[in-house]
Amino acid sequence: MKSRALVKCIILLLTLLSSKATQAQSALKIAKLKYGGGGDWYANKTSLPNLIKFCNTELKMNINPVEDVVETGSTDIFGYPFVHMTGHGNVVFTDSEAQNLRSYLLSGGFLHIDDNYGLDPFIRREMKKVFPELSFIELPFDHEVYKVKYNFPDGLPKVHEHDGKNPQGFGLIWEGRLICYYSFETDLGNGWEDQSVYNDPEELRRKALQMGANLVSYAFMIL
Repeated sequence: MKSRALVKCIILLLTLLSSKATQAQSALKIAKLKYGGGGDWYANKTSLPNLIKFCNTELKMNINPVEDVVETGSTDIFGYPFVHMTGHGNVVFTDSEAQNLRSYLLSGGFLHIDDNYGLDPFIRREMKKVFPELSFIELPFDHEVYKVKYNFPDGLPKVHEHDGKNPQGFGLIWEGRLICYYSFETDLGNGWEDQSVYNDPEELRRKALQMGANLVSYAFMIL
């Protein structure tokens, strides 16, 4: 009887340890950036959950399925290897927020900015507060971010039309490392949304999700 009780205790202990290990593995989270200035930082409500699901299903990344929201000036931002930012309008970073974001990116963090149409003039101005010594450069199509998991030999997929321009992917590079990726004239995050939101073809949504998965994979790879 004592032997059976001991076996049950061992099984229970192993189960608890396995559960805790699973929780720890799922603790890796990504977040959406909440910023000031009046712009709709909260846009595309289904985009990140769908991207997380895609990464977990297709790439077995085991990211927590619930996205977080993190403020630009919060020290909590340092807990996320990947932060996504989107919107249509104005963005304002205070001096302390700009410094916090700079520290996050220099310490190994990664920011994806997705222009949801209308963000461009504001984000360029505000990122100069964060990195006055850097400017966005258009990344060549052979950059690792376009091939880390899925191959995009022609760069970003075009999800939605606005001004008839080609999609562009810009980056901020610090000591050879891509620390911020800015997707412009593509509406990449719209392509991650539920199909019912924009009724985009499934093939186009998949391309958008694949490119998003590349960004997440790249961010995790440079940790």
